[in-house]
Amino acid sequence: MRIPQFKDLILFENDELITVNKPAFVSTLDERSGEGPSMLRLAKAYHAEAQICHRLDKETSGILLIAKHPAAYRHFSMQFEHREIDKVYHAVLDGIHDFKDLRINLPIQNLGKGHVKISRRDGKNAETIFNTLRVYRHYTLAECRPLTGRMHQIRIHLATQHAAICNDEQYGGKPVYLSNLKRNYRIAKGEEEQPIIRRFALHAYSLRFRLLNNEPKTVTAPYPRDFAALLKILDKFDSV
Repeated sequence: MRIPQFKDLILFENDELITVNKPAFVSTLDERSGEGPSMLRLAKAYHAEAQICHRLDKETSGILLIAKHPAAYRHFSMQFEHREIDKVYHAVLDGIHDFKDLRINLPIQNLGKGHVKISRRDGKNAETIFNTLRVYRHYTLAECRPLTGRMHQIRIHLATQHAAICNDEQYGGKPVYLSNLKRNYRIAKGEEEQPIIRRFALHAYSLRFRLLNNEPKTVTAPYPRDFAALLKILDKFDSV
């Protein structure tokens, strides 16, 4: 895949931080294999002292906060650690779900190698608040606000509510095909239909935090092309 120029991903920048709209399929940190680009590598090429303050899953798109010097890194990292940063994600879910400030408090145990499970005995505290933004005939657009920052937290908490994210096969999500939405849709002979979105439909939509002078700041990341296209198709073919 073609990676945009780092400067074209920037949402907000000042002397202390950079916020970027991370593309899907780009790792936050360097992968063990050393293959492929990472946001850390791209950020350091843009600003040598850049340090990333939190992580997004490789397939998750959206806002990423990057500190430009050590004092800023400490300042923002402490806000993440003390749960002082308001994180908002948007997700498209299989099925119809009416969430109204639904708070899920289920401990998550990290099993390693990209796997986690709910474990009241061995898990670490994990809390997420969910709200429905829009209901379609077969899908739901939901707001997800993780109060903690465990691996796969939003994905596994949704799965416990039988509300898997579209195309998130690891947690039971199913691909979205146009043939299931559009009447009389025909696939060209010899071709195999591809899902509308080729990753799980999760986007880190906004962050609210404090700058070094304690001024509050909110930054929002517009939907990437694939996420926006999915919603446009649902608006056209799956509206209630």
